[in-house]
Amino acid sequence: MINIARKNKTLRRKEIVYSAEEWAQIEKQAAKCHLKTSTFIRVMSLNDEVKVVDLKKLAPLLNGMRTISRNINQIAKKANETNCVYAADVEKLKGDVSELCRTVNLWLSTVTSSKR
Repeated sequence: MINIARKNKTLRRKEIVYSAEEWAQIEKQAAKCHLKTSTFIRVMSLNDEVKVVDLKKLAPLLNGMRTISRNINQIAKKANETNCVYAADVEKLKGDVSELCRTVNLWLSTVTSSKR
């Protein structure tokens, strides 16, 4: 084991030998996680798992956020033009925010419960 002092921290370096097949498998798994091989090995050795999140599943969340952003902009524009905001507009916005919260909670529950 080699000890390396860097910025007031002592780092330890250990050489690990893999077969060609093992190394290919590690590289493939690291690439799936969009991590460098060394980062993947370090995370796996310390945390015993790497969670990969498919960001395509965020589409409903992003769509909800866009809808709410448009509504907020429309209400702000109307409020600035007329110095008046309608209760129906505020209620619609509250409903959109509630729907977005439900979507976020559902997405988070599926992400945290699924292991790869």
